[in-house]
Amino acid sequence: MREFRYQGRELTAENVPLGELAQEFGTPLYVYSAGSVRDHCRHIEQAFEGHPHLSCYAVKANANPSLLKIIGEEGFGADVGSVGELKVALHSGFAPDRITYSGVGKRDDEIEAALLTGILAFNVESTEEIAVISELAQRLSRTARILLRLNLDIDAGGHAYISTSMKQNKFGIPSERAVEVLRWASALPGIAVGGIHSHIGSQITKESTFTRAAQAIVDLVAQIRAAGVPVDDLDFGGGFGVQYRGYVQHPSLPEETPEEIGLSASTLIRKALPILKKANCRLFIQPGRSVIAHSGAMLVRVLYRKQTDEKLFLVVDGGMNDLIRPSLYQSHHQIVPCTIADRDHETADVVGPLCESGDFLALERRIPRAERGEVLAVMCAGAYGYVLSSNYNARPRPAEVLVDGSKRCIIRHRETVEQLYEE
Repeated sequence: MREFRYQGRELTAENVPLGELAQEFGTPLYVYSAGSVRDHCRHIEQAFEGHPHLSCYAVKANANPSLLKIIGEEGFGADVGSVGELKVALHSGFAPDRITYSGVGKRDDEIEAALLTGILAFNVESTEEIAVISELAQRLSRTARILLRLNLDIDAGGHAYISTSMKQNKFGIPSERAVEVLRWASALPGIAVGGIHSHIGSQITKESTFTRAAQAIVDLVAQIRAAGVPVDDLDFGGGFGVQYRGYVQHPSLPEETPEEIGLSASTLIRKALPILKKANCRLFIQPGRSVIAHSGAMLVRVLYRKQTDEKLFLVVDGGMNDLIRPSLYQSHHQIVPCTIADRDHETADVVGPLCESGDFLALERRIPRAERGEVLAVMCAGAYGYVLSSNYNARPRPAEVLVDGSKRCIIRHRETVEQLYEE
């Protein structure tokens, strides 16, 4: 599953040198490995050991249609959070009856589009939302299948912005109200209750967090059934963490000790599965990052070396408008040279070209000395990279390239400056 690796002195995606791609397509540039996407999908599927389930890829993590097509071909469904994601998923080949729709703020037109499409289920977040779905389903002579999202009040750890299952978060209904709300929803016209849903956060790296959540949700299933409400489907959500530190290795690179050694979605699923099986439900999960993060890298070119009295800055041509995770979440992405040159290591801030002090890709980072014009790879950037990019400072979004073995193809062209002002 390490399709990004050094072959000699050249960092490659499968069999293609990344420096070659930077020369051909320019920088900043997102590069994805098709083999890595397939590997991650297959490991997740194998972890279920034949138990009835549906893995619904979280389209929010990366919505490029070429990547979605690969994921769909591996047997995944899709989880969408907007009518835009719904249309992209359908365009990419996902069958409507393998699509779930999540999110706290579904507009009426979005609900109607999903109903007319015939999706598998809505993951619902509030009683008012359920009432609106009921009204719209009646108007359209459709039946909306729902899974009730429950807030388990479990601290998943990590950055506060990616916590989703604490009482102060906007997501879900308190678990103690589960029976009351499900009974009420079951009596509404146009509503078919399918089961329950939970999602406790993102980039979770502790097995114990998942096993605790699994036990809590299984106990809830038992309570709900004891109250006479059927539960057929259990959506356990996503949030499976990935390794960001030290992902690629070479003797000439500074050591980065991974905080998540041996971590993968498949290992986390295997830990929770024995507990989840006790619910006797069809299981859904919503992996996003764990499918696509390792499959992508962002290439940037060094514009300047800037030494001040305080520190060294490496100014590169990609910034927070291209990859916002370091600025927004203080996230760590390994940064490595595309060509190893056996130079001493130095400590630098790797910063972008934007008019913001928060525009950085790494702070106080040990990195092999890099000179003007050289290309660096920001690793594990496949998830929440391009989808969170912007045109801040009127900068066009990067191109995206897919590598499959020795083949490469552009899967999204670089925006032009003209596109930013054309009406």
